[in-house]
Amino acid sequence: MNDNEIYDLIVVGGGPAAHSASLYARRKELDTLMIAKEEGGQLLYSSEIDNYLGVPDVEAFDLVKKFRDHVDKYDVEKLDDEVLGVTKSEGVFELETVKNGTKTAKTVVVATGAKWRKLNVPGEEEFTGKGLSYCTTCDGPLFANADVAVIGGGNSAFEGIIDMLPLANRIVNVDIAPEPIADPVLQKHVENSEHMEDVEFKGYYGHEILEIVGDDMVTGLKIRDMDTDTEKNIEVEGIFVEIGLIPNSQPVDDLVETNDAGEIVVDCRSQTNVDGIFAAGDVTTVPEKQIIIAAGEGAKAALGAYSYLIHQ
Repeated sequence: MNDNEIYDLIVVGGGPAAHSASLYARRKELDTLMIAKEEGGQLLYSSEIDNYLGVPDVEAFDLVKKFRDHVDKYDVEKLDDEVLGVTKSEGVFELETVKNGTKTAKTVVVATGAKWRKLNVPGEEEFTGKGLSYCTTCDGPLFANADVAVIGGGNSAFEGIIDMLPLANRIVNVDIAPEPIADPVLQKHVENSEHMEDVEFKGYYGHEILEIVGDDMVTGLKIRDMDTDTEKNIEVEGIFVEIGLIPNSQPVDDLVETNDAGEIVVDCRSQTNVDGIFAAGDVTTVPEKQIIIAAGEGAKAALGAYSYLIHQ
């Protein structure tokens, strides 16, 4: 397509939701462009995936390749670029990119995902995927009968602890706050869990993470007591950083409605409050940030865009 022409749909993002949206759009024979800074999204920073239906025990990179190959079968046009902003003028959307100027479309699907909040300590980048994970739901079963640490004191962390209680041998919970801030119902769930009899559990609150340590894989973490200024090494085989997600909604946060967390507000059809712009995956208010859910939401968003176009 020439730069002057208008696409039926531009999909922004490169993860499961974006691939699914692009696939469904092309199956409806929409002129589709997928713009992704990094094709694969958060999956590229995961290890083994065992909760995607029909594809058990698959390496994350291999699952990304399956998504990519399937989409390529339908000749989806792709652009290796980043969208800086989206505006709507006279019924069409203009997307400003970093390297390729402005692209124009009748509809848009925003599937830019989210990024994990990071600790920003030595060893974090080195051991990501090598014993350090940001998702107990995704990777928890890989650490059955292991000693693990769950970092954080909020809802994400305590949901992670609940995930790990039936699996782990020992769980340490570390957070910089002096006491957990998770909802009381989640804290009580942990305290009253039948699995607490079988799992050694210890909380280190008011402790700062100084370093993730290991050899080829994680072997532990170094923490500091904020009150006494003393340091301690804790030996664990797995570390789950559960301190929340930051949605990548910046390109459209001046255009569509977002909640206090920055997530794009969508309805059950994946539609935003702006006609013609849809959103899917971890960047939205849809709960449970999982690959299979993102893929389904991407399909819904593309079908929503198709329905919008044929009714114009």
